[in-house]
Amino acid sequence: MSTSGIAPKKSPLLLAAPSSGVQRLSLKGIKSAEWDRLEKAHRLRLFRRAARRVPAYRSFLKEAKVQPEAVRSGEAFSALPITNKANYLKINPLSSLFWDGSMREPHVLTSTSGSTGTPTYFGRSQKVDEQSSNVHELIFNASSLDRRESTLLIVCFGMGVWIGGIITYQAFEGMSRRGYPISILTPGINKAEILKALRDLAPHYSQLILAGYPPFLKDVVDEASTQGISFAQHRVLLLFAAEAFTEGFREYVAKKVGVQNSLTDTINIYGSADIGTMAFETPISILARRLAQKDSVIFADLFHGAKKTPTLAQYIPHYVSFEAPGGEVLITGDSALPLLRYSIGDRGGVFTYAELVERFKEHGIDLSKEARASGIGQSVLELPFVFVYERADFSTTLYGLQVYPETIREVLIDQRFSEHVTGKLALTTKFDDEQNQYLEINIELKPRCEVEVRLRAELQAEITRNLREKNSEFHELSDFLGERAEPKLVFWPYEDPLYFKPGIKQAWVVRPKS
Repeated sequence: MSTSGIAPKKSPLLLAAPSSGVQRLSLKGIKSAEWDRLEKAHRLRLFRRAARRVPAYRSFLKEAKVQPEAVRSGEAFSALPITNKANYLKINPLSSLFWDGSMREPHVLTSTSGSTGTPTYFGRSQKVDEQSSNVHELIFNASSLDRRESTLLIVCFGMGVWIGGIITYQAFEGMSRRGYPISILTPGINKAEILKALRDLAPHYSQLILAGYPPFLKDVVDEASTQGISFAQHRVLLLFAAEAFTEGFREYVAKKVGVQNSLTDTINIYGSADIGTMAFETPISILARRLAQKDSVIFADLFHGAKKTPTLAQYIPHYVSFEAPGGEVLITGDSALPLLRYSIGDRGGVFTYAELVERFKEHGIDLSKEARASGIGQSVLELPFVFVYERADFSTTLYGLQVYPETIREVLIDQRFSEHVTGKLALTTKFDDEQNQYLEINIELKPRCEVEVRLRAELQAEITRNLREKNSEFHELSDFLGERAEPKLVFWPYEDPLYFKPGIKQAWVVRPKS
């Protein structure tokens, strides 16, 4: 493969990064059943190595009275005890979690955000970074971007100890060394620098990739439009990570930047500090998600009656493997700090490609035919799927029922309101002076916007209507309580530091202080 100049015209389904032993993978043509077999074999190989060479995991198995030599099948692997932060990472010395208990091998360290407790540090190997680069190459080549055209990547993830910015930079820098004409700018979450680059630097490039946290990227493209910055001269690819979003959100940002095809050019990546890039949306996964959302019966069948919109992504089992017993997402993957049947804290489920196709067939939908009709037939891979929805702690309660931010976010990006509000909110449950429980929704206004009586009334009415429509428990509660069930809206200036501090992950749910 060329290491300079123009990227060769090659199959977008052939990935290579040989410098640390990452296999050259031809993904096209591998059938669903073969991926299933390869995934089970990969898990067992990694288990055998870790049982011998990772001191903390060896002790973990001994404590659980597991005989490693007896684990010889996929069924036996799936019966192994689950690891997590509390029972594995936090109670062992850091070095004992690494291969051979050694910190001498080079690795990149990143940290969790600490949003659910004390930050945890993870080390990842060069192989994981190269696998991530392969995934980003796959995304690029399935998009509308041309591999021969000049491309500017602006990394809008934080560039500190967190994983998003660094691993995205490394992924595309690896692609540039493999011959892709990609130039990279890393302003991180400095919005002023991002807008300056869009205005002064981007016009020199034919194509543009914006990579960042979904609400932050929305802020960027909204503010760019108010400053007269045009995306019209570019082909644009939007890359997101760290959070699920609705199809309404996807179409909103796609329209703002003139994306040609949102099935191919707006991709959400499922990654973590724990082990890097784990799964990624594909044109077929986005299409399947949209088809499911159009039919509540299909949606309930696929996603186990989830009230929230999950991210549906595909994954390469050689890199990271998924299980979801009882809806608890478990990952298994090799890195400097390998993880086996590790509970990452998310909820969801897993399908083989064949299983997903069969589920749609049972509802009278030919997924392959739909893919061809949408113009994405050539990009379909029979990789397995994982779906993930936000953690249980990403909701608040009202009289015992769960209320999720997503239902309100859908309203805030509606054209009637998006000129006035950013789409960010902070949801909390409070009590009035008579100790009646009520829902408070803190909403961020756009710059130089003020709250009008009409806006407040219309927004409250639409939020209440959407909650009644999308949440059957709220519908019943509001029938019983009447106006007392209606949420109270509190509007805040743009980037107010209490709930909307710039440059960090949005806290969609705020817990009342006890």
